[in-house]
Amino acid sequence: MSVTNAEGSAAASSGTAATPEQARARFAAGLVTQTSGWCAGWTQANVIALPRDLAFDFLLFAQRNPKPCPVLDVFEPGEVGGALLAGDIRTDVPAYRVYERGVLVEECAEVRHRWRDDLVTFLLGCSFTFEHALREAGVPVRHIDAGRNVAMYTTNRPCRPTARLAGPLVVSMRPVPADRVADAVRITARYPGVHGAPVHVGDPAALGIGDLARPDFGDPPDVRDGDVPVFWGCGVTPQAMVMATRPELAISHSPGHMLITDRRDAEYLVP
Repeated sequence: MSVTNAEGSAAASSGTAATPEQARARFAAGLVTQTSGWCAGWTQANVIALPRDLAFDFLLFAQRNPKPCPVLDVFEPGEVGGALLAGDIRTDVPAYRVYERGVLVEECAEVRHRWRDDLVTFLLGCSFTFEHALREAGVPVRHIDAGRNVAMYTTNRPCRPTARLAGPLVVSMRPVPADRVADAVRITARYPGVHGAPVHVGDPAALGIGDLARPDFGDPPDVRDGDVPVFWGCGVTPQAMVMATRPELAISHSPGHMLITDRRDAEYLVP
């Protein structure tokens, strides 16, 4: 289901000016692509759907870990749409992952065949939302330029657990020229609902990351001389939690293949 860099770049280029409805229609029709750079100005979201008996536990997990898990919306059990999505959560994401007992058993373009009436869907903020603001300010976002997925890493930092859910923090990383790091921090801090300011700047080893060229999710980053690695909380953290705590069933987006919502990025910007 993966796309090459060239295909990803072409898809992102053609999707930049698309409306969320147009983009979701293309994904529902079978287009599989990472969504960084798509639908400029419209908010993207991470997706995790869990059985109803875990819904409160996950809401508590998210509340205790707001940097990687900022909640934008929660659907009622079995619902496939909501205030941020005038569509179908089962088909409108470009790629999904299905976990059983913490094991990835399927990656697919739609999940109607796996849907259950007891599933509660959580939409979580995504750092793709503030990438448009970074680019407008002249801060390079090189994975968009290259048509690649952002690099994501599992860290050695544990999330604050609940009685039933636990797991490590996952981060996304963007290399930023040293003289623009302060700008990147300032700009992204104004979007607390979509991960906000970085959780770490500098040495990857402080997060237990041994090799930036080998991300756990996404594509290797384009790191250049004079760059500083900047790390943000990542909405793939719930998938790491699923792998660690092994719930009966979980359905998520494939990392970097986000839900494009009907909400504007500007609605998550704070003064």
